[in-house]
Amino acid sequence: MTLWVLGLNHQTAPVTLRERVAFAGEALPAALDALRALPQVSEAALLSTCNRTELYALADDATPLVQWLAAHGEGLDTYLYRHRDAEAVRHLFRVATGLDSMVLGEPQILGQVKDAWALAREHQALGNGLDRLFQQAFAVAKRARTDTRVGANPVSVASTAVRLAQNSFARLSDSTVLLVGAGETIELAARHLSEGKVRRLLIANRTLAHAQALASQHGGYALPLDELDRHLAEADVVFSATAAREPVISRAQVAQALTRRRHKPMMLFDLAVPRDIEASVADLADAYLYTVDDLERAVEENRRSRRQAADEAEAIIDLQVARFVETLQAAPRQEPLKRLRAYGETTRRDALEKAQAQLANGRDPAQVLEQLAHTLTNRLLHPPTAALREAALRGDTELTRAAERLFPAKAPYSHATLPDDADPAP
Repeated sequence: MTLWVLGLNHQTAPVTLRERVAFAGEALPAALDALRALPQVSEAALLSTCNRTELYALADDATPLVQWLAAHGEGLDTYLYRHRDAEAVRHLFRVATGLDSMVLGEPQILGQVKDAWALAREHQALGNGLDRLFQQAFAVAKRARTDTRVGANPVSVASTAVRLAQNSFARLSDSTVLLVGAGETIELAARHLSEGKVRRLLIANRTLAHAQALASQHGGYALPLDELDRHLAEADVVFSATAAREPVISRAQVAQALTRRRHKPMMLFDLAVPRDIEASVADLADAYLYTVDDLERAVEENRRSRRQAADEAEAIIDLQVARFVETLQAAPRQEPLKRLRAYGETTRRDALEKAQAQLANGRDPAQVLEQLAHTLTNRLLHPPTAALREAALRGDTELTRAAERLFPAKAPYSHATLPDDADPAP
């Protein structure tokens, strides 16, 4: 089996393509089930955020994975990146650490990777291979963020958008801001807006209770999404990030709101993929629409300032990738040891059950212990003894030399050299 990573992100594909393969809400478990059911795929995980959609899989061939992802939109296959084995490991480590994010070092991606791992485990799409890979990715991300300053002064797309709004014509202290949605991105935006002393904060969401909970934390006003038309004109700045598959704010709604505002300018930040705001809103004279792709230019300064810390984190990742790949390559060589220990455990369990049965029947404990020790010795030593005897008859010096390395002649094999509570097996 080969480890594969296939996907597209903000660096390889525009938002118009990324939104075709954005899986959220109920669509995500269904997509994961379909992915796991592909031929030749033994394990799979699916990571879908506003900036990336990636498949992680153990599969004989990447072709079914490419075909499955490309089926969601014509021409998508030309935008896909593909990594295998060591490069796939490196990619996940960089993603989890925030080195592959639009905002370098942003902390939200690690939580999103953990969510993808948890969902894959819940749907029994993970085996030992991918589970171990994700667990190691979490450890690497934690170490990189602890040992370097790549996570210092953490920022996010939400905070970048708020900062852009602060530096524009719409000062927060004089502005009404409308948040659409109640997920993590909107929660981050609400926190930054509250810290920025926004004059008035409106939060609209399909589930009113979620909007009310967020509004109570940040001094805002909650309203149901179906009342958006009534309040849109009040907003100087709009942030939208829902999991809707279709736009929740149309050009007609914004045009009507601008008319009611007597064409006072409005800033709109569409932080969702698929997009929440119709792209044609950008054509309106007094509407200033920014998508997640537009924000990439705004975060370039942040990327430059964190480059040294990122280089240090890359060095940590290089070392951890090498160690993890060594572990993977050594796994097949561990099979004889696993079989040996399994044989020893089965032998121990069988002998112990018989001894317990004999004690239950009233047999003398000393005799039971003597027989238990005798049985374990005979059963554990019989296979290697028979193999060595046969090797000696055949002149198989390789096996006899291996036995000499395992049991050197000068080694004292007695209970005196081993503490009573020691575990002789590694």
